[in-house]
Amino acid sequence: MTTQCRSPELLPLKIIATGAALPPNRVASSTLDARLGKPAGYVEKRSGIVYRYHAADDASQAELAAAALQDALARSAIPAASIDLLISASAIAVQALPCTAAHILKVAGLAPGTPGFDINSSCVSFISALQVAAGLLNAGTYRRIAIVSADLASRGIDWQHEESSLIFGDGAACAIVERGDGTGGILASLVETYPAGSELCEIRAGGTRRNPRAGMCEQDFLFHMQGKPLFRQASALIEGYLDRLLSASGLTLGQIATVVPHQASHLSLEHMRKRLHVSSEALVDIYRHHGNQVAASIPTALHAAVTTGRFNPGQPVMLIGTAAGLALAGMVLLP
Repeated sequence: MTTQCRSPELLPLKIIATGAALPPNRVASSTLDARLGKPAGYVEKRSGIVYRYHAADDASQAELAAAALQDALARSAIPAASIDLLISASAIAVQALPCTAAHILKVAGLAPGTPGFDINSSCVSFISALQVAAGLLNAGTYRRIAIVSADLASRGIDWQHEESSLIFGDGAACAIVERGDGTGGILASLVETYPAGSELCEIRAGGTRRNPRAGMCEQDFLFHMQGKPLFRQASALIEGYLDRLLSASGLTLGQIATVVPHQASHLSLEHMRKRLHVSSEALVDIYRHHGNQVAASIPTALHAAVTTGRFNPGQPVMLIGTAAGLALAGMVLLP
């Protein structure tokens, strides 16, 4: 199934602030070498990560999300009372009910009664949330929306599964958006879902499928990935997908100033460089010092682009990623 936003005119949207937050516990790959009984340098070589951040077992996902929101507000001196909608765009919920947005609002310091809801399309949730936010802003329903992605990937690590256990980090990031004056916005957005690959990347418990009544085991609460078939499926699809996204935007890859990808793995980022021919200068790569932060990866990389001068008016930016489902999502923005 494919959904595409295509218009002869740009859909107004302005990112007025970004922010990020990390847990205090920085975990070096050398530390994991010792923990897992591996030779020195093994984890960094296999994962491509120097260090990542893992939250304590009793740390709050909602508080980490609120810290990213407060960082965005502070960086641009935006009053908290001016936020009239909060969207939580996280892959893993705080709990089944109520929605994660309610948990974030409880600690975020926004005005009483501020509405909030969740959008979940796994690792590309932030792109989906930007699409929804743009529609709401252009409909005049809201004037200023905060989108927050926060994931504690370390809670779901299966340390017996080496392929996936080494790559994940925790974190949160926020973008605050308005409709703007129409000089910037979305040139194209494209989401495609190929559910034949839905079992290749999953956490089985947490819903109605695996629970005390339907049956479950402890492993159902941990992350499971079949890396090689997942990479093959995504690799077979991504080139055609990128062509369709660029065609919808009316731009060539050479005209994209900055590419902000999901930081899935060092192999996926190398694939973008070599197979998709994304230049190292254009690619925002924060993976070595963050790992895969699930839904927080794209907005954290976007925040890095903003703070390093790579998100500039008139210079097109592409957000792109793959996610469990299997989903492919991308957006071409004009800041």
